[in-house]
Amino acid sequence: MFSGSDDGVVEQSGLLLLATLSLSHSHQASAGAAPFVGVNIGTDVSNLLPPSELVSFLNRQKISHVRLYDANPELLGALSGSRISVAVSVPNNQLLGIASSNATAWNWIRRNVAAHLPGTRITAVSVGDEVLTSVASSVPLLLPAMEALHGALVALELEREVVVSTPHSFSIILNSFPPSQSFFNETLEPLLLPLLRFLSRTNSPFMLNLYPYYAFMQNRNLIPLDNSLFKPLSPQNHMVDPNTLLHYTNLLDAMIDAAYFSIKNLNFSDLVVLVSETGWPSRGDSKEPYATPSNALTYNSNLIKHVFDRSGTPLHPEITSSVYIYELFNEDLRSPPVSEANWGLFYPNATPAYLLRVSGVGGFLASDDANQTFCVAADGVDSKTLQAALDWACGVGRANCSEIQPGETCYQPNNVRNHASYAFDSYYQSQGKSSGSCDFKGVAMITTTDPMVTFLLFSVQFSSVSYMILACKPSKSLSNKTKQVVNTTESSKAGDNLRFRTFKSIKISAINNIWHNYLVAAFPVLLLFLL
Repeated sequence: MFSGSDDGVVEQSGLLLLATLSLSHSHQASAGAAPFVGVNIGTDVSNLLPPSELVSFLNRQKISHVRLYDANPELLGALSGSRISVAVSVPNNQLLGIASSNATAWNWIRRNVAAHLPGTRITAVSVGDEVLTSVASSVPLLLPAMEALHGALVALELEREVVVSTPHSFSIILNSFPPSQSFFNETLEPLLLPLLRFLSRTNSPFMLNLYPYYAFMQNRNLIPLDNSLFKPLSPQNHMVDPNTLLHYTNLLDAMIDAAYFSIKNLNFSDLVVLVSETGWPSRGDSKEPYATPSNALTYNSNLIKHVFDRSGTPLHPEITSSVYIYELFNEDLRSPPVSEANWGLFYPNATPAYLLRVSGVGGFLASDDANQTFCVAADGVDSKTLQAALDWACGVGRANCSEIQPGETCYQPNNVRNHASYAFDSYYQSQGKSSGSCDFKGVAMITTTDPMVTFLLFSVQFSSVSYMILACKPSKSLSNKTKQVVNTTESSKAGDNLRFRTFKSIKISAINNIWHNYLVAAFPVLLLFLL
């Protein structure tokens, strides 16, 4: 038997968004609906993108659904017209007012749902978060709040467009393996029975936060890592339920089927499990050795493929649960352990923490553009730590650091951050941009912005304008952003590591001062065009 409790792991603070990537615009989690993959967007970050920029980022990533753990009016306004489906949420601290007054519930729906329709495509209301296991005082309020909100939707004739549900911790399920022996915590059954009736009556999904990472960490002597990461397994390595003889090739499917068996034990057969949170951290402390970029990449990439394969679970191959990956951005303001701030697919500046391998499953998540990524020093790292990583890259890592030596062209600007970015990217490119090659113990990050250092030297004289461009880049090919301009006095080797381009001095006589002044004024614009 394994346990996968995640209490306290994903406690929400402030606004939390849940973005989803979907091949379907349907909001109902039914057997006939196309499953979607979701990505949580936590907002416990120091520099969260402004609403308009966030929506633009979602569109660039081809994300078609978002879920807010609040109802931020600015973000809802920015989402208007975006064709992105939105799920809004009621925070735990608002349950009392809504459960106590139908008028309050009606006003909440009117203000946070109806007021934004149809411009903003709101499809669901998520009520609270893991209330049954984390907020004992709010347990009696949960179902009344859900009923009141649904009643307001009915009054406004929106119940067919917007569903109401609530996410649960996996810890409400006991004896979770083998799945056929799973059951809900008996002390919660008096609460779960009427809640399941509500979900069945309103055709709403049963939401669960499922973390194979924590189940694995708590049961490493029982669960192989490969089973947790969706890696291909030989039949002898399958997890087999001795009662049903069903073979489980991954831990998530086993957890989902444990929920289905628990639901069935309470005599419900028409509910569909929706995985409201799942993921894998890319960095952890000394007690979290399996929180690595490689494991995070493997889990989330395989998870996406698994969902879009639409193979369901061993118990219900006809039903594939939609899932939400936790999360889109690393939340740098979260408290320890280290993994808490490193669940994101992207850094807060919208550069990828690692590259998902998701080609061929719908074209979403533009972070899969492996040919347009570079490795640079991460923000906020002190110079001493960067220097140690730089020394490793240029030493043991065998990065090409010749051009950042004293007297060489890329030595300036002479600071550890620029030198480290040069060395990190040299190593990253030499390793074929492989998973984990841009980490350096957490001091580096992947970016989609070319880290090429460009120096512009102007020498403006009365009768001449001279200038030179030096562009330093450790890769062996010109950036797509850089026009290939080679001086007639240079060899064709200008495409090597160092980009050195010199424009001949332009002699301008005193009688052509008008043209001289024009060229001086227009040169910055010309330079931008060339670059």
